[in-house]
Amino acid sequence: MSSSPDAPARAVDRARPDDFARIGQLTADVYVGGGLASAAYGEQLRDVAGRADRAELLVVRDDEGRVVGSVALVLEGDFGEVTESDDEAAFRMLVVDPAVQGRGIGELLVTACLERARTAGKRRVVLSTDRRMTTAQRLYERLGFTRLPERDWEPAPGIDLLVYVREL
Repeated sequence: MSSSPDAPARAVDRARPDDFARIGQLTADVYVGGGLASAAYGEQLRDVAGRADRAELLVVRDDEGRVVGSVALVLEGDFGEVTESDDEAAFRMLVVDPAVQGRGIGELLVTACLERARTAGKRRVVLSTDRRMTTAQRLYERLGFTRLPERDWEPAPGIDLLVYVREL
């Protein structure tokens, strides 16, 4: 069967080390290239091996095995930067290849994060998102996340992040 950009995403898998370069490039291209993050932050976005030690990296692949979406799920530790207790999970750096956006891949990744957090015994999932990421915010709201404005934060001057929460 031939692959096409319209082929549906089928499963969420754990990333493999040989996926790291693709995940890093895709994440930096979408965030920095899309004007959603600074070039300096792009270095952090490309450091997939660094976040693999602090998060569960999840991916969706197309029919040819190419990574078309990724997210870093944080079940413990401080990499989430918005968690405040052990009963919270977080996810970061959600990205979908622009060639396949709008086909449910982001939703599939977020749903997988929710399921894994629930299985890990977490009571809620929190995330932060840049004000400009309105498409992502609509996805989160559609999936039951609500704003948690008292935890909004500014990791660097001029970078205002909105916090969302979803009870499990």
